[in-house]
Amino acid sequence: MTIQSWTFLFVGITFTLYLTIAWISRVRDTKGFYVAGQGVPAAANGMATAADWMSAASFISMAGLISFMGYAGGMYLMGWTGGYVLLALLLAPYLRKFGHFTVPDFVGDRFESNFARLVAVVCALFISFTYVAGQMRGVGIVFSRFLEVDINVGVMIGMAIVFVYATLGGMKGITWTQVAQYWVLITAFLIPAIAISIKLTGETIPQVGMGSHLLDEGLPLLAKLDQIHVDLGFARYTQPFTGKWDKLNVFCTTLALMVGTAGLPHVIVRFYTVRTVKAARWSGFWALLFISMLYLTAPATAAFARYFMISSLHGRQVSSPADLPQWFQNWEKTGLILWLDDGDGIIEYHGGKQAQENELFRRGKLDAGALTNLRVEHQKWLSTSGREGTDGRPELRELGYTGPDRDIIVLATPEMAELMNWIIALVAAGGLAAALSTASGLLLVISSSVAHDFYYRILDPEASEARRLLVGRIVIGFAVVIAGLFGIFPPGFVSQVVAFAFGLAAASFFPVIVLGIFSKRVGTVPATLGMIAGIGFTAFYIIGSVYGGMSNWCFGISPQGIGVIGMLLNFGVALTLTPFCRGPSRSTQLMIESIREPEGAGAAIDIDSAPEH
Repeated sequence: MTIQSWTFLFVGITFTLYLTIAWISRVRDTKGFYVAGQGVPAAANGMATAADWMSAASFISMAGLISFMGYAGGMYLMGWTGGYVLLALLLAPYLRKFGHFTVPDFVGDRFESNFARLVAVVCALFISFTYVAGQMRGVGIVFSRFLEVDINVGVMIGMAIVFVYATLGGMKGITWTQVAQYWVLITAFLIPAIAISIKLTGETIPQVGMGSHLLDEGLPLLAKLDQIHVDLGFARYTQPFTGKWDKLNVFCTTLALMVGTAGLPHVIVRFYTVRTVKAARWSGFWALLFISMLYLTAPATAAFARYFMISSLHGRQVSSPADLPQWFQNWEKTGLILWLDDGDGIIEYHGGKQAQENELFRRGKLDAGALTNLRVEHQKWLSTSGREGTDGRPELRELGYTGPDRDIIVLATPEMAELMNWIIALVAAGGLAAALSTASGLLLVISSSVAHDFYYRILDPEASEARRLLVGRIVIGFAVVIAGLFGIFPPGFVSQVVAFAFGLAAASFFPVIVLGIFSKRVGTVPATLGMIAGIGFTAFYIIGSVYGGMSNWCFGISPQGIGVIGMLLNFGVALTLTPFCRGPSRSTQLMIESIREPEGAGAAIDIDSAPEH
């Protein structure tokens, strides 16, 4: 069977499974829609959390980033993993004991203000739409390559699937769908890594293979990569703190990803779906175990991919398109990797000063028309004598297209390694599972933020159960359309966009949650102004730096790490204003004491019935 046939088979089976689970798990009340009836077993919730957590950024893009960045790329792995530990141990059990549906719910009731709730709703929407953009782009990339459809068509197919099972089953359907998606994505990630490790080094365990000798080279894999990098003008693969990724930027980005994790609303809500606080803690344990299976394998996959990509391309003599590697021909059709010959018929891939001669480019936002024009100009140039004219490379460099798209690396590696067709197709199904699982969780956060926190808690507190459920489903419909537009017109590659979402979460939700749980003195005004200052500064810096041409003027910190400064600003504003502003009421202070008590020592106090003293 061909790769496409295997892909249709795997995608058909998995999509049928997801839709069947959604139909069986369909709900008719808001508790089932938003928190799965709070009846999910801890181990199952751990799998669902892992699937929700391991998005397209983790499955598709993280290993690609490590592959290109080398040592510095480990900050994504450390930040995301460390952040989950922080969330599971420091915040999640307290939020579960509080017992509400969402983060804006916690903010609104803890700080006794619908305006604070509204600010939290805006933050949740901003974070979720930024995050979901990366997921929909991941869906489009998988479909464009493996089903050979346009990226935009792939995004629309993904939109339709997510809409059906998110609206039918709500959190209950999403949870059990994510359990299935976890096993699809982890199987799809591990099998190619194991197969490539055996092929390159003879070792079954990829982590061991990464540190072992290559069978046909006699050198350790990492030593060979270092040697190749030096020869081509790149920094050594294992060299720390190179280029713009100095110590400050690595530290800030790692910390932003870490505290951003602890403030992500779509992950936090998973801890509301279990029966007890104890189950919430065990959910954290199971999720971390399941997550580690992918995260500990990603560096090995990255090293394998880097070795295969360079060794199969650089210095290759090409007299006709048929001389290009088959994997390159397959992915060139998507426009996510491009080679424009300078006339010598040899593929060159350089770093450092020689990077200006780099002939491998990614398309990114370059549309089909612009790509065609570049090819026409290239052919005109080749038909002329000498080196006059243009081959399109200067225009590409001006737009920042200086290497293969980072998002194709994991998906293309099985083809680079010439693995069996069914393994290549399995990776496609895994990539879709990773993207769709997180997208569905984010869409539910968007729905709950608008339908529950804004419509029900602010606009119409008397709304019936059926009406609230209807509004929630309608909001998901609108959110799917907006998410699809972000996937069609992506603001960046997957992990870059996701890193922005983590920075926004770090700057807005993490401080207000920490202060809301561990301080009985911080009141409405300081907390609200802190959120506004944190997310306002961070959003301004990211948008200005990435899309407005603004320099990284804040100590040279990159947009991926600026969430740390936003977080400090949030804390600073809140704590500075606290002595001058009114604190929380006595009933709220009692509620804070209640959720901080050990399990069994007391239950959360209903704010409306707590006595005033």
